[in-house]
Amino acid sequence: MRLTTKGRFAVTAMIDLALRQDKGPVTLAGISQRQDISLSYLEQLFGKLRRHEIVESVRGPGGGYNLARKAQNVTVADIIIAVDEPLDATQCGGKGNCHGTDHENGLHCMTHDLWATLNAKMVDYLDSVSLQDLVNQQRQKASENHVVVMHHVHASHIAS
Repeated sequence: MRLTTKGRFAVTAMIDLALRQDKGPVTLAGISQRQDISLSYLEQLFGKLRRHEIVESVRGPGGGYNLARKAQNVTVADIIIAVDEPLDATQCGGKGNCHGTDHENGLHCMTHDLWATLNAKMVDYLDSVSLQDLVNQQRQKASENHVVVMHHVHASHIAS
């Protein structure tokens, strides 16, 4: 199975954007700093996300990017497909010529159906996870960490 940096960075950047967009447009420079992703790489990714109408750009002072639709209406599959990330585990890239074009009849390899089924399951799963799900997950983690820190501070204060 192959999911490259491009897909992972795009999803990470979109979570960052969705977490902060209620305060106005989010800059790529901000995402770049927070997530340690190169600004030029983000510019490439966001160009593709904009063309797929997942984000919209706001020009001028205070400009940046906003989601073009609600986070619950954007799936992880939408994001990955928008940045041209193939979701394909087959050796032939879904073309069916697993043994190459030289091989007679271009037959599938013995495991072609296994990997093709995995592709379908991956797409189904990534299509079932919304950007809002990932935002909620991050907010939940942040609140749990905040509670732990507060509890720890409180406990050490009592001990002294």
